[in-house]
Amino acid sequence: MDPQLPQTIDAYLDRIGAARPARPDAPALRELQLRHLIAVPFENLSIHLGEDIVLEDGALLDKIVARERGGFCYELNGAFAVLLRALGFRVTLLQARVHGEGGRLGIPYDHLALRVETEDGTGPWLADVGFGDHARHPLALDDRADQKDPGGTFRIAPAPDGGESGDLDVLCDGTPRLRLERRPRELADFRAGAWYHRTSPDSHFTRAPVCSRSTDDGRITLSGRKLLTTVGGERHETPLGGDDEVLAAYRDHFGLRLDRLPGKSDLR
Repeated sequence: MDPQLPQTIDAYLDRIGAARPARPDAPALRELQLRHLIAVPFENLSIHLGEDIVLEDGALLDKIVARERGGFCYELNGAFAVLLRALGFRVTLLQARVHGEGGRLGIPYDHLALRVETEDGTGPWLADVGFGDHARHPLALDDRADQKDPGGTFRIAPAPDGGESGDLDVLCDGTPRLRLERRPRELADFRAGAWYHRTSPDSHFTRAPVCSRSTDDGRITLSGRKLLTTVGGERHETPLGGDDEVLAAYRDHFGLRLDRLPGKSDLR
């Protein structure tokens, strides 16, 4: 084990404003996921800053904890898995494909999600801090009934063509969002998916920088030069002016201290 890991985990907990849980149970998992969603933004800025994306535990912890950045699903859920394991949770990485327009499925390894087992024998739980506006609380993976969440009403159901692997669809308010495979995966398995999303013109991540996080009562997103806030279901849009104002928004709303704008030519 990395001799610095205990200190890194303490710093990780400090960043998300969470106390070290007394035991790795379901309430602790719920608290950790919610605090992570509020503190650590979902962002694709590395793609637009020309930074490499390294799917290794040490690199992910360095980005999320030491550099106080966010990331996209592979980075956020990859780092969250390290945190949870260090706190005593049993974590399995799962690959998923995102349901796009018209229900069309994305590429294999489109998304990384987490299967989490807790000490209290509840669950297993589907935990996810890397899917943007999604469930705020872990979902009971084996429950096929509706699950109420601040993010909507979720249901986990057998996929129509799940086959022998028993794939699952994760639906929100009746709309499929993820096609989840239950086979355990390793972090390195997601490198091809991450490479696609950081290089392909067909990936929505390469088209423009975006930074978003949950708030106590909604969501805040910086897209180009627009600051979008949602409070109690009501959406507000604030146009931003010069570069300094955009950089200040990254700092003040997301805790990101950047020395230059990501993808400046893409800003609208």
